[in-house]
Amino acid sequence: MAEQAPICNFGWKAPPFSLPAVDGKTVSLADLRGKHGTLVMFICNHCPYVKAVIDRIVRDANELKSYGINTVAISSNDAGHYPEDSFDNMKRFAKAHGFTFPYLYDESQAVARAYDAVCTPDFFGFNGKLELHYRGRLDASRREAGPADARRELFEAMKQVAETGKGPREQTASMGCSIKWKAA
Repeated sequence: MAEQAPICNFGWKAPPFSLPAVDGKTVSLADLRGKHGTLVMFICNHCPYVKAVIDRIVRDANELKSYGINTVAISSNDAGHYPEDSFDNMKRFAKAHGFTFPYLYDESQAVARAYDAVCTPDFFGFNGKLELHYRGRLDASRREAGPADARRELFEAMKQVAETGKGPREQTASMGCSIKWKAA
């Protein structure tokens, strides 16, 4: 079932985390904080919404580096019930798509809960002070990739964050598959 992320809570501070990455390291928010901003995104391997745009996500993350924005992807899905989202499959997914940013595993789902992540993909764009300024979508894509010339909403918003410290007031919420929560 498709879920939609809530509207941006401007100024909300990024909760710290430290999680294992697919490259074997443990990475914290402090390790990857960008000079002008940090993009934290919740994704997974099996979601059709993510699969439709993963190459665009990688493209935008790579281009945002030149603006002092660092990116991290986190998978929080219950891999016991969704084996395609296992840590080993995360490694394969990151390699297949040429990730140049850390891909972290939130096995306990504590980070997803701290961020109140609801779907994949769910984007959290923070300024250099780790204050939230973007909680919108990548572009107009849904379960299929939008047109090649679709407005790059996430990229434009994060570029604005890098240049001004603030995101756009008008944002369209991201939509995707719900986070696959473990049974309580």
